[in-house]
Amino acid sequence: MQKQRAYIAHHGPELLDSGTTRFRLWAPDARSVSLIVVGAQTLPMTANEDGWYSIDAPYGAGTLYRFLIDDELQVPDPASRAQAGDVHAPSLVVDTSSNYLWRNPNWLGRPWEETVLYEMHVGLYGGFAAMEKHLADLAELGVTAIELMPIAEFPGDRNWGYDGVLPYAPEAAYGSPEELKHLIDTAHGLGLMVFLDVVYNHFGPDGNYLGRYAKHFFRHDQQTPWGDGIDFRRREVRDFFIDNTLMWLLDYRFDGLRFDAVHAIPDRSFLTELAERVHASVEPGRHVHLVLENEDNRASLLTAGFTAQWNDDGHNVLHALLTDESQGYYADYHQDATTKLARFLGEGFIYQGQNNRRGEARGEPSGHLPPTSFVLFLQNHDQTGNRAFGERLVSLADVDALRAATAVLLLSPMVPLLFMGEEWGARQPFLFFTSHHGELADAVREGRRNEFAEFAEFADEATRERIPDPNALSTFEDSRPDFTARQEPGHAEWYALYRELLSIRHREIVPRLQGARFLESRVLAQAAVLSRWQLGDGSRLRLELNLGTQGAPLPTASISGELLFASREATHAHDQLAPRMARLYLEKAT
Repeated sequence: MQKQRAYIAHHGPELLDSGTTRFRLWAPDARSVSLIVVGAQTLPMTANEDGWYSIDAPYGAGTLYRFLIDDELQVPDPASRAQAGDVHAPSLVVDTSSNYLWRNPNWLGRPWEETVLYEMHVGLYGGFAAMEKHLADLAELGVTAIELMPIAEFPGDRNWGYDGVLPYAPEAAYGSPEELKHLIDTAHGLGLMVFLDVVYNHFGPDGNYLGRYAKHFFRHDQQTPWGDGIDFRRREVRDFFIDNTLMWLLDYRFDGLRFDAVHAIPDRSFLTELAERVHASVEPGRHVHLVLENEDNRASLLTAGFTAQWNDDGHNVLHALLTDESQGYYADYHQDATTKLARFLGEGFIYQGQNNRRGEARGEPSGHLPPTSFVLFLQNHDQTGNRAFGERLVSLADVDALRAATAVLLLSPMVPLLFMGEEWGARQPFLFFTSHHGELADAVREGRRNEFAEFAEFADEATRERIPDPNALSTFEDSRPDFTARQEPGHAEWYALYRELLSIRHREIVPRLQGARFLESRVLAQAAVLSRWQLGDGSRLRLELNLGTQGAPLPTASISGELLFASREATHAHDQLAPRMARLYLEKAT
């Protein structure tokens, strides 16, 4: 008999025993649905209440199948657990709950305070199996959690993953479900948590057939950047995504999920229900973390079952100060940047209800939240890959200023996230890539280039033609980090810095993080601030940061404390902070 699941899966195939599978499809707009078993027979499915079709068929794990809609259209299962190829290929019955013998079955994860995230693109590593070879090095560096960019089945074999159309199926080009589980199991054996980026705000443009037989999966009165919004008012739709969350966490034993762009999911009750279901379903004592990306800075969600949010505000103001860039959304941070830097370090979000450059109010108060509610980063897939040429920060910023910002990233009480290759100062770009074909490929190429038309340096069409074609194989290959470079001159120094800072973090910061809170943050001079945090054991962490080009005066009152790290040698008097410098002190509780 099939091992009992820890949750009820409403969508997708269910193995009833080794030779019988229950197939089901929510298709309220279909007149008829049949099951096509590849190499065998076509079986009419029974119409049930509320638009459901189902059949118990004498086929087990490994069966290839499709659904036939109205005797005219063959489609994959939208809740396919694996595909026999690309998104248009047959779906595959998979025994997701008991087909893998876990080597670390007692792994319960790690407390959030211990988290050091490392964002990775599976395809650039060569797939699930090839990625395993890099895990030991990451653990040795001081990383405690890897975060995979989306792996849900997408069209073609090269994609960032945000064009996924079959959310339950791991991308076939990356490997099998068993290889994914082996990757996660190996990570757990090294003490690494594994997070997954999931996309619940839209489906990709190629391979999504839901609109044909389940039109009310979407709502035409609500638009997103990707088209009609998803109708989370419907029970079937909510279950589709909540069950997907539970599958990743319970069947695959991911330690956490990062939810992409939830500002495009206006139904807050769906998000809170999802968090409630997760916390009610995981086994006692297990650490599972739910992290948001949310441009709305909705701080209240961080007291409603969600662990933390990516802090775009923090990244954006640091980036503006490091590069002096002011176009696009950096305009919201370039003006009065020092005051905004102080607010970010002293309260988490910068926009807490203030108007942005478009005159729109954004955000909710966040200073009451613990600093660990915010995931801080200097680079990630968006902030690097959404640049026209995918330049990394090491190519854009002054080296001393970047060292100072790196100290903030890794020693502040916020949770740090690194982007693959960042720790050795990788200079290979990270570009936007897909593997679409025909008219869609042309539309994506032109759309990508037109995104930059409002930027002065790309006003000329000929200049925009230089932006790499997302569909070219070379765009993908050019984005692959050189994993052998970290010991080379110019890279080894960065690697040593990251290793040193992470060692300090785990020794001095992490044991004191639980119960940490914001204390104060004040402006010292242009691009210079002094910030302090109360740590959980009563000690205090003090940051003196100067990203400017002039020395900054320090308060005259002497403050004791142990110097944890200085990003460069001081060249000014004791009451001055040198340009492009960070110092962190620990004032231990008496």
